[in-house]
Amino acid sequence: REVLERIGHLNPLLNAFCFIDEQGAIKSARESETRWLAWRKQRETGFGGANAPRALEGVPVSIKDLILTKGWPTLRGSRTVNPQQNWDVDAPVTARLREAGAVLLGKTTTPEFGCKGETNSLLTGISRNPWNTAHTPGGSSGGASAAVTAGLGPLAMGTDGAGSVRIPAAFCGNVGLKPSFGRVPAYPLSPFGSVAHLGPHAMSVNDVALMMNVIAQPDARDWTSLPFDGVDYTVNVQQGVKGLRIAYSPALGYAKNIHPDIAAATAQAAQHLQDLGAVVEQVDPGIEDPLDITTGLWFAGAYQVWRTLNPSQQALTDPDFAAQAALGAQLDVHAIHQLNQRRGALGSHMRQFMQSFDLILTPSTAVPAFKARPAGHSPMDSAAMLGWTPFSYPFNLSQQPAISLPCGLTREGLPMGVQLVGPMFGDALVLRAAKALESCYDCLRPSWDAGQAPAPASGA
Repeated sequence: REVLERIGHLNPLLNAFCFIDEQGAIKSARESETRWLAWRKQRETGFGGANAPRALEGVPVSIKDLILTKGWPTLRGSRTVNPQQNWDVDAPVTARLREAGAVLLGKTTTPEFGCKGETNSLLTGISRNPWNTAHTPGGSSGGASAAVTAGLGPLAMGTDGAGSVRIPAAFCGNVGLKPSFGRVPAYPLSPFGSVAHLGPHAMSVNDVALMMNVIAQPDARDWTSLPFDGVDYTVNVQQGVKGLRIAYSPALGYAKNIHPDIAAATAQAAQHLQDLGAVVEQVDPGIEDPLDITTGLWFAGAYQVWRTLNPSQQALTDPDFAAQAALGAQLDVHAIHQLNQRRGALGSHMRQFMQSFDLILTPSTAVPAFKARPAGHSPMDSAAMLGWTPFSYPFNLSQQPAISLPCGLTREGLPMGVQLVGPMFGDALVLRAAKALESCYDCLRPSWDAGQAPAPASGA
């Protein structure tokens, strides 16, 4: 009830949720309470057959509006989706969360079809950053990230196609993990192909690890899902970084215009890891900026979605998504095949690089959160879409696990994030290193966290 009350108080300012199921959440919480009481009575009396509490028993969780949830509309931030249809399927992650006893709160905002790194749409409007409501929470999991930072539920489920978990985690100051591709199953598969991952948001690495224990289960509906790895992420996370080989790459060899506070914070994180016992070497992985590979494959996916829409639906789309689809329409099959070949070469190079290092340390983004803007605010091209986040999208192409961890505030009072990247299938290792590095920072919340609401953005 406290979380729902807080959502009612703050969501009108933040626009983090686009759908709230208050009655369903209360019903689920009561069922959880019943299980807790039965288990406690069994412990006290020694009688009864109540099961032990589930992994996320009674924990409030939000679901990004790209992920199917039984009984709720999944509109994908788009006016083209008809809400009046049967919503009778849970995506794998939603089903696992229910089985674990989580209390599902509602759907968090996303740009149309998750198409950009800021959260605005013609359907839901502009979402805002809890640290400064004049700024964006990032995207496309901006609603999920804003909700976690603002205390609108401790856990949130997001997706990441080019940084969409890690960008808002950095902009809002929480922990966001993009697991190895296939570690967290998806259904249906993203129209944007195998760059798309699902991942959790939380305010601590421990909570992300706990969530991974729940959602990292295979599902037969996803033919790309990995076999169960048997890892208890909450146990492994405690092992520290002593002796790990970490490549500190402040610019990945190509990134420019990195905010000086972010650059300094990342250098400090490298020093922290060294002080914790890791072997840190400043070295770049030896890749060129793969921005055109990422956006080319993304634009091709946008065009495929566009082709499924009739003319009246196309007229309802976000100008940014329509522009992406138009760019994708210019790519022929030979161009797309070449992009995939270049992606394969990048992935092979990174696999080989990771034979020499356990982890890579970079900034999460090159810039802190910028001003919140409406959909279609500027012409869409590769640079506008992702040019300001050069550290996120390479690892969607290579499918490696990567986490964004908060590392303080800029001089303007906006959160910053550092990124740890692991080898493919090294999700537990990434969480382990993030847990160690997390110990070097305070968990910061916006100043109004004690109950004072943020001031509405002026002129917006």
